[in-house]
Amino acid sequence: MTLYVHCYEEHTHRHPFYSLLFPPLALHSVPPPLCINLSFKPNLFTSSSSLFFPLYKKLHNMSHRLGGRRKNVKKGFQFTLMVVGSSGTGRTTFVNTLCDSGVLAKKVCDSPEDAHIEAGINIKPVSVELDEDGVRISLTIVDTPGFGDNIDNERCFHEIVAYLERQYDDILAEESRIKRNPRFRDNRIHALLYFISPTGHALREIDIELMRRLSPRVNVIPVVGRADSLTPQELKDFKRRIMEDIEHYNIPIYNFPYDVEEDDEDTIEENSELRALLPFSIIGSDEEIVVNGRTVRGRQYPWGAVEVDNPQHSDFGRLRSALLSSHLQDLKEITHDFLYENYRTEKLSRTVSGGDQDDAAMNVDDMASQGVRLKEEQLRKEEEKLREIELKVQREIQEKRAELSSKEEALRSLEARLAQAQIADA
Repeated sequence: MTLYVHCYEEHTHRHPFYSLLFPPLALHSVPPPLCINLSFKPNLFTSSSSLFFPLYKKLHNMSHRLGGRRKNVKKGFQFTLMVVGSSGTGRTTFVNTLCDSGVLAKKVCDSPEDAHIEAGINIKPVSVELDEDGVRISLTIVDTPGFGDNIDNERCFHEIVAYLERQYDDILAEESRIKRNPRFRDNRIHALLYFISPTGHALREIDIELMRRLSPRVNVIPVVGRADSLTPQELKDFKRRIMEDIEHYNIPIYNFPYDVEEDDEDTIEENSELRALLPFSIIGSDEEIVVNGRTVRGRQYPWGAVEVDNPQHSDFGRLRSALLSSHLQDLKEITHDFLYENYRTEKLSRTVSGGDQDDAAMNVDDMASQGVRLKEEQLRKEEEKLREIELKVQREIQEKRAELSSKEEALRSLEARLAQAQIADA
């Protein structure tokens, strides 16, 4: 008996699981008497009560297991992470600890003469290659120095939202091309870590406004930076008040969603534990210390030591594992299947209705300008890489020259002592 399936979800044609279960002729054949209508649109942020949602999820997971996962592991993964937070919240230290290298330079203190100048926000993407248990991850960190440093931060909100939407526009323009670029790079932000200042009170207005504006465009994950500045009880109460504010203002953060009826027990347990940790309390450090004979990353204080990778001190390890391992693919799928599709629907709906002239249909000139901007961005990244290589070579040359000079000095000293010895013998 041939099973004829109707599916009216907008983006299900992207998933190849239908061809795995049903022959192509069967899908296009005349519907038999038995016909199941799968008319659903699952909500990825809440557990669905739809009758056929489990079938969708099983088929969706099957397609990834059979096709994409082995290929992704071989080729590696591409992941883009944006970090947002005011100065002094530990944003730069966290990125350097996450990558275990000096990816971001620490901010130099302002001079008194220029302290009154408001520089504004500066969005800077930086790429780094990581190896997680033999799997290559091409990680792009998008830093936002200058956020929250001004009296009026409205421009910061617009700059970040505009950057997120530009990445969606580039994808939309690439999909609209007759001949697509095989080397096109997807720069969409898959997760955004928002660093909350450890005030110990509750969310500030700027925190609420930023997460509310960005949640429709990106997976927002709140974290408490420099959590070692609070006592364990203060941190526990602070995290509870933050989640109460998020629930009160109905901010749709990424809360590690799961379906009780469909997901297996391990997934439910893992996501429940991660959800209970929100917002993650983060401690970063670029230094290594010795604790009980062990060399660990952490901070040494007069009253004791704080270990970065100790789950009793910090949630850094759990957050790193979620971002770069267990939930990497889930974050990418929600970005593509939910956030991008919603933006695409809004964009094309405004185009069809003609209500917004600024968001008119992207013509050939728009696509060309976006292509030029993309090439300029790629050239800029290549120039930065070449500049870094040049600086590295210059540093190595200076080190070699210094080493050569020291050896020459030692040789001259040895020659002088030999000469003195010969004179003494004579």
